[in-house]
Amino acid sequence: MAGVLDSVNQRTQLVGQNRLELLLFSLGGSQQYGINVFKVKEVLQCPYLNEIPKRHPVVRGVAHIRGGTIPIMDMRQATGSMPLDNISQCFVIITEYNGSTQGFLVKSVERIVNMNWGAIHPPPKGAGRDNYLTAVTQVDNKLVEIIDVEKILAEVSPLPEDVSPEVIEDSKGDTLVNKHVLIVDDSTIARKQIQKVVQSLGMTTTVRKDGREALDYLEGLIGEGKDPAHELLMIISDIEMPEMDGYTFTAEVRANPQLSNMHIILHTSLSGVFNEAMVKKVGANDFLAKFHPDELAKRVNSRVKEMTGKGIDEA
Repeated sequence: MAGVLDSVNQRTQLVGQNRLELLLFSLGGSQQYGINVFKVKEVLQCPYLNEIPKRHPVVRGVAHIRGGTIPIMDMRQATGSMPLDNISQCFVIITEYNGSTQGFLVKSVERIVNMNWGAIHPPPKGAGRDNYLTAVTQVDNKLVEIIDVEKILAEVSPLPEDVSPEVIEDSKGDTLVNKHVLIVDDSTIARKQIQKVVQSLGMTTTVRKDGREALDYLEGLIGEGKDPAHELLMIISDIEMPEMDGYTFTAEVRANPQLSNMHIILHTSLSGVFNEAMVKKVGANDFLAKFHPDELAKRVNSRVKEMTGKGIDEA
C-alpha cells in the first residue's frame, strides 16, 4: 500500500496527452472500479469514524485526518448496494471534488494504471439512466467501471444550482437568440447543472458526452456549410472525459483553422491541480472550477458582453 500512489507526483505530465492514471479498487466481489488519480489526495486504512447526528445514510461518519475533519462515504452503499462491513479492515480514498475534501470507503485498493482516454468508453446504452457509471474500460482483459462520483456527491450533499438574483435579471439575451452554448461533459449530473445555469440566462444549449462527440458535432456543422463560431456563443467543456479529454479536444479545435477562434472554457472538478499555464498550453480561453453557478453565469455574461458590447441583463 505504501507505494500505491508513488506516481501521483508525476501526474501533471499527462496534461494534454489524452492520458490519465486510474486508481483501481474493489467494493467486495470480483468487479473492479476506477477513479482518476487526479482526484485522489491520499489512500489510507480506514481510521476510527465518529458518528454525526442526522447524517446521510451513505456517510458512515467523520474522521480526523491531517488536522481536518472529513466525511467518509460508503462507496458501495452510495451506488445502491449493501453497506460495507468490517470497516476497520477497509480503506479510505481521500479525494478533492469541487473544492471540497471527502473520503470514500472501499473494500480494497489495488494499483494504479496509466491509460489513454481513447481506451475509456461511455457506459453501455443498456445500463439505464440511474446507473452510477461515468465510463468503463478494460484492464488485463477485465472490465473496470469508473463511478460517477459527481452523481454521488449531488445526492449526498447537493450543491446550490441556482444563479443569484443579483447576477441575473428578468430580461434575457435577446440579441443572441440565434446562438447557443455547447456543453461537453461525461457526467449526467454535471451536464444538467451547467444546462440549468445557461438556460436561466435565456440561452439554448447543445450537449455532448465527450470531446470526440463534441469535435464530431463541430466538424458536422462545417460539413453543413455553417460557421461554428457564428452558431455558438461558446463551449463549456469538462477535462476528464472518455474517448477524448478536454485538453485534447481544445488542442484539436485550435488546430483546425475553421474552429480555431472558438471561445472555450475548461470547467472541471479538478480544482487545485491546474494552473493558468496548463490552460494556456492547449489554448483554452479560460478555466473555471466546478461548480459555482454565479461564477459560471458571470463567465457567460462576460462572453455576451465581449460579442455585443453589453451584458445579458442589458441585451
